[in-house]
Amino acid sequence: MKYLIISGLASLCLATAQARTWTSKKGTTVEAEIVSVTGDQVTIKMDKGGRKITFSKNTLSVADQEFVEDWDPPAAQNSALNFDDPWPVRVELTAPPEIEVVEENPDENRFVYHSEHYKFVCDVRLNVSLVRKFARLFEVSFQAMVELPLSFTKARSFDSDQRLRIELFETKESYVRNGGPPSSAGVYMGGRNVVMVPLTSLGVRPLGSGYIIDRDVSNKTLVHELTHQLTDHAYYAHGARGWFTEGLAEYVATSPYSSSGKINFKSNIKAIKEYATGFSRKFGSGRNLGTEISMPDLKKYMLQPYREFTGGQANYNYGMGLVLFTWFAHMDDNGSGKNLIEFMKAMRAGKKGEELLEVMKAGRSWDELKADIAKGWRSKGVKIEFGKGEY
Repeated sequence: MKYLIISGLASLCLATAQARTWTSKKGTTVEAEIVSVTGDQVTIKMDKGGRKITFSKNTLSVADQEFVEDWDPPAAQNSALNFDDPWPVRVELTAPPEIEVVEENPDENRFVYHSEHYKFVCDVRLNVSLVRKFARLFEVSFQAMVELPLSFTKARSFDSDQRLRIELFETKESYVRNGGPPSSAGVYMGGRNVVMVPLTSLGVRPLGSGYIIDRDVSNKTLVHELTHQLTDHAYYAHGARGWFTEGLAEYVATSPYSSSGKINFKSNIKAIKEYATGFSRKFGSGRNLGTEISMPDLKKYMLQPYREFTGGQANYNYGMGLVLFTWFAHMDDNGSGKNLIEFMKAMRAGKKGEELLEVMKAGRSWDELKADIAKGWRSKGVKIEFGKGEY
């Protein structure tokens, strides 16, 4: 068990197994246990009385912040790990989401709605039936992260008291004014563990005095950001943050989605290839890598700093992340995905950098790994040539 020791209002000291004493300037000490960590918010339960307190981890010392970032809930250490489960054929909702109206405050332009796993905070009033329609996308995305055999413990250890926050804005201007990137259709703010979305990205548009959903609007960008919101902190290790984290988000987002609340993983290779190599009619965009891809040195690509990954060659890097993640999930080791699972287990064990990539290589040289990747995609009609160029 992991604990927090609270000292006054400013400092926290962390220990494992048994709490150690921290004395404040006033000579008082308090002992508490970590309940949950959501974004930069830490919730603790006091030993005396069981009262819960939530605060920002930024108020902690550097060492304590690192401890909180590495913390996994007890459930994550046991039942939440599902590496042995089969890869799902499809994920679908068995019933429409139940929606609760929590708050409607027109004076402050604040309207709050709950589905099972999400808290929607909007600046305009929405009809419950409309919220239910777009909540399907959120809830099936959540369910996908539960069922994929990659041990996403943030989803599999979900606490109903800590619904995931989604901030919705009537206009793109309002979205940008509140911090959304001007060129984006939605964004995940990791520090706050919040996804921000203009209603237009959900296909919601005004009609008369109300709103309707345009089902022709692509939801790919939004599913990408929802995947980030549910990806465990451990999976952002050096050697994974970039090609793996973005490739994973691209993979889930590109797998075919039905507005009835269904994500198809069985026949997703065709959609992935179309999106990665060219222009996707379904998504209205694509990474445009072409079916003959020239790639610089694989090791340098997988180890490049995240700032470079999202920099000048972002479109290429995201596309190749999708290509590589898909290969490791569905083509490596005769399609078993075994090495991807071992890679994720190694991240949970604290490995990073080149040591982490050695797990993914599974005894192969870099040339052998590149040859295997090229062979797998060649069978799908995509030619990849690896070089030794710099990034």
